[in-house]
Amino acid sequence: MSPLAPRLSETELSQRILEMAKTGVYRESIFEAFRSLATKQQIRQAIAHAKQFGLYSVRDLRDLELGTYYQVDPAKYESFQAALKAAVPMPPGDDLAAQMLAATQAIRAMLAIAGSCSFIFLIVGGVCLLTGHLQSGRLAWASAASVGGIWLLQQRWARGYSKVQK
Repeated sequence: MSPLAPRLSETELSQRILEMAKTGVYRESIFEAFRSLATKQQIRQAIAHAKQFGLYSVRDLRDLELGTYYQVDPAKYESFQAALKAAVPMPPGDDLAAQMLAATQAIRAMLAIAGSCSFIFLIVGGVCLLTGHLQSGRLAWASAASVGGIWLLQQRWARGYSKVQK
């Protein structure tokens, strides 16, 4: 790789690999195409990243010299695009990896907000009970339990979502 050549990010590499794999591509062809734009390690990571968006290998077409043959599952690729566009408002563009990153950040923000609210309700409830405001304390603790339950559900769904992506 030439030191003066422009480098591609993992996101850009993944997107380009997905585009190449729409018609089918061998692993060595991917390395050859991006040799001047990224290291082999970066290309490997981009391939792994692209697998989350529908890239898969066709075992029957594996070649000893060219390696694994990759294609894109169009249904999975399109369903990810549709789900991301519907779930999280995105800037216009076709960069699916950037959209996935934004969706992941939105999920993390939801988890942080729900966890913080639960903790705050728990503390407020304790303070209310210690100062003699029994009704308010019980209400705050019930709120903490409710928000905590929502937080646990969100965490479980987020884990399930991340396992599906891998």
